[in-house]
Amino acid sequence: MTTLYPHIVYGPVRSRRLGLSLGVNLLPLHAKLCTFDCIYCECGWNDENRFQGGEAFAPVHEVAAALESRLMQMQEDGELPDVITFAGNGEPTLHPDFEQVIEQTIALRDKYAPNAKISVLSNATQLRRPDVVRALKRVDNNILKLDAADDATAQLMNKPCCNYSVERVIEQLTAFEGELIVQIMFLRGEYNGQMVDNTSPAHIAAMRKALQRIRPKQIMCYTIARDTPCKTLQPLTAEEVSQLQEQLMGSY
Repeated sequence: MTTLYPHIVYGPVRSRRLGLSLGVNLLPLHAKLCTFDCIYCECGWNDENRFQGGEAFAPVHEVAAALESRLMQMQEDGELPDVITFAGNGEPTLHPDFEQVIEQTIALRDKYAPNAKISVLSNATQLRRPDVVRALKRVDNNILKLDAADDATAQLMNKPCCNYSVERVIEQLTAFEGELIVQIMFLRGEYNGQMVDNTSPAHIAAMRKALQRIRPKQIMCYTIARDTPCKTLQPLTAEEVSQLQEQLMGSY
C-alpha cells in the first residue's frame, strides 16, 4: 500500500531511529516528487503517484503556520517532539526556498520546543545547490542517503531521475567534514530480472572505503519495514543489520 502524506505537518509518530518525530512534508500533498524512484519507497513509484500540476511546494509561510500551530498544540498537551523531521512525499530539499524553511523552523523550534532536534532525510541529490548545503549544515541531523558504493547498484536500487554519480556524491558528503549522518538501506531480492543485494562482502568492502573518506559522525543502517512498490524484495533480520552496521562503523 502506498503511503502519501496529505498534510504539511503530520504526526507525531514514534520513529525507530529518531524518537517522537513530528513530520514536515514540503512536497505536493497528494503526489510524489523525487529525484529518485527507489524500488523500496513507501510512497510508491513516481509514475503511479506523479505530480499533476498545481502547487508543487508548500509556501514558506504556510509551512511556518502549520508547524507553529502543531507545536503550540503539543506544548498545551505537554508532549513535545524529540525531533522535527523533514521527509514527506519525496525529496524535501527540492523545495526552492528550503533554506528559508529551515531558518523559520529553527526559530519555531527554539520558541516552542528548544530540546527538539531538527532532522532532514535527504537523498543527497541537491548538494550541488549552495543554499541546500548551508541549510543542512544548520540542522541537528542532516541524514544523507548512500545506499550503494557503485553506480550499477545505485541505478538498480535508487533509479535516479537525474545525472547521479556515486563518486560525486561521496565527494559532496566528504565536504561536510564529518558533520552528517549517512543512511543506508540494506535489502536483497530481485527487480526486473536482476538480483539486488547491497550486503555482499564486495559491496560492504566498497562501502567501508567510501565511509573512510566521508567519516560521518554516525551511520544509520536500516532495512525494509513497510510495503514496497517492488514486491520481490526481502528485508534483513535485525541481527543482520546490526552486524553490517558494526562492520561499517569499524572502518574509521
